[in-house]
Amino acid sequence: MYTIQQLSQYGYFQDVLKDHRLSMILDPLTGIVSRRYILEFVRTLIDAGVPFTFGMLDLDNFKFINDTYGHQVGDEVLIHTADALSAFLDGYGVAGRFGGDELLWIDFRDITYAQKKACLGDMYAESKVLRRNVKLENCSPFITGTIGCATFPDDAKDFDGLFDKIDKTLYRGKNKGRNCYIIYVREKHENIEIRKIARSGVYTSMSKLVRLFELVPGMANRLHSVTPLLIDELRITNLYYVGSRRVLRSVRDPEFAMPVRDIDSLTDDQVYSTNNPDDVLPRCPELHATLKAMEVETLMIARIGMDGGPADGYLVCAEPRSLRIWQEDECAILFFLAKLVAARLRIDGEVIEDLKAF
Repeated sequence: MYTIQQLSQYGYFQDVLKDHRLSMILDPLTGIVSRRYILEFVRTLIDAGVPFTFGMLDLDNFKFINDTYGHQVGDEVLIHTADALSAFLDGYGVAGRFGGDELLWIDFRDITYAQKKACLGDMYAESKVLRRNVKLENCSPFITGTIGCATFPDDAKDFDGLFDKIDKTLYRGKNKGRNCYIIYVREKHENIEIRKIARSGVYTSMSKLVRLFELVPGMANRLHSVTPLLIDELRITNLYYVGSRRVLRSVRDPEFAMPVRDIDSLTDDQVYSTNNPDDVLPRCPELHATLKAMEVETLMIARIGMDGGPADGYLVCAEPRSLRIWQEDECAILFFLAKLVAARLRIDGEVIEDLKAF
């Protein structure tokens, strides 16, 4: 929780605290500056022509934390994250709460692109603010966040323009898979329209999948047909599959083949995802070795098969050098495709093994 001494180093808060108690300007849950006063502070800085970087942090999968552990744990995660952010900024910036799971901050020190990149990289590193377990009484949820930021006056000359730049970079970060930061760069982000980068609904994606999947005969052609859509919708670099021989193969590169004979031991779930491949090591050392060889950091696997029966195979999204987090709608799309494949295999009497054999 901020103290009077911490906030009084800024002229704006000195004036506010003359007429208001400290508790009136702080967010009652997190103890950082409330939405009204952090935004008023930004406006006064712009009016005074003071350079600063303005950013927004959106906690990833916060609904999952609330649904899994309860809202009390969700509140504690917010409190811990706000404490970590305000401590990280101590001496050169101020943190505030925008609402829900979104936090704001003002940084007077890091103005150039290189400075911002170093600061944000540090924010994600060594569990300082994000990519860390919050150790609570009965659980230790792992938290990540997506960040967008822009700088006054370099990127925008007024409040609305600055906030628009932050919105664009934040949505861009979410669109890239979350768990990342985006620094506003005019050449890259000026023409972004949020409504265009906001992903289409899962129903629309599934409808497109069905049309493409049924458009051509043969499983090889079907998977080739839907892969470009999946690359676009899931923002993946490739689609892999595992057949009856339990070899990981690439839809786009027929020569690619890596052994994963222990993949059936991974989980009984229809869809499995992780952004830490070491999670699979205890049950699947061969799968783990293959993922390491591919430099995979983010993994999603959907079981091909009908409920209650053995797996015909698996569809795999295995992204190298990426710490993205799979969202629920993304898991739903891969699950849906796996069911399409399973149903078609039974209708056509095919076996998903080597696409070249179809």
